[in-house]
Amino acid sequence: MFNRELVFNSSFEIVQLLKKQTTIMLSLFDQTADKAQNLLPYEGEVYYYGKVFSYAEATSFYQLLKEKIDWQSDLIKMFGKEIFTKRKMAWYGLEPYEYTYSKVKKTALPFDDLQLRLLKKIEEKTGETYNSCLLNLYHNGSEGMGYHSDNEKEMKEDGAIASISLGAERKFSFKHRETKEKVNLLLEHGSLLVMKGETQKHWVHALPVSKKVSKPRINLTFRTVV
Repeated sequence: MFNRELVFNSSFEIVQLLKKQTTIMLSLFDQTADKAQNLLPYEGEVYYYGKVFSYAEATSFYQLLKEKIDWQSDLIKMFGKEIFTKRKMAWYGLEPYEYTYSKVKKTALPFDDLQLRLLKKIEEKTGETYNSCLLNLYHNGSEGMGYHSDNEKEMKEDGAIASISLGAERKFSFKHRETKEKVNLLLEHGSLLVMKGETQKHWVHALPVSKKVSKPRINLTFRTVV
C-alpha cells in the first residue's frame, strides 16, 4: 500500500533535502580516464579519472609498494599524548622535504624507481607537476581517516594533489565546510583522483571506516612542497 507519510508536502522541501546531501557514487562506467569532470558543485575542483592502470599493473604496483616502502606507524599528538596508528604511512620526495602533520615533523625519503614511474604517469595525465608523495597503508576497513583538509603550510597554496588508489575499493567523501553538502565516490583499484584549486579551503574529505572492507588498500598522494 502506498505510504502517504513518505510524500513531501512541497517540491521546496525536496530541493532543500537535496542541497543538504549530494551523493555521487561513481564507477568506471560513469567516468572514463579521458573524460574527467569536476565532481564538486562549487568552490573547488575534484576530478576522478577512473582506472588509469590495468588490473595487472595496479596489482603489481600494490605488491611492490607493500614490500619495498619503509612503512611506519603514524605518530599523532592528541590532547598532549602521542598515539601510534594502526594505519601505516611513509613520506617520500625528490628532495628531503620536511612535512609537519599533527604536530609531528617528517623528512622525505628519496623516491625509488617505481615512484618516479608513477610520478611521470600522473604528471602526463593531469598536466600538473609534483615533487613529493605521502603514502598510506590501510590494512582493512576498520582503518580510515576522519574529515580533514590538506592545507599544511609546507604545501603549495591551491596546488594539485593527485591520489592513486591500489587494493581494496573504498568510499571517499567530501563535505563543504559551511553548507555541509556532501559528495561521495568509490575509489577503484588502479584509479586516479585529483584535488586542486580552492578545494582545501572550502571542503574537507574523509576515508570512512567500513566493516564490509576486509582487504588492504594503499593510497599515494602526490603533492608539491614549496
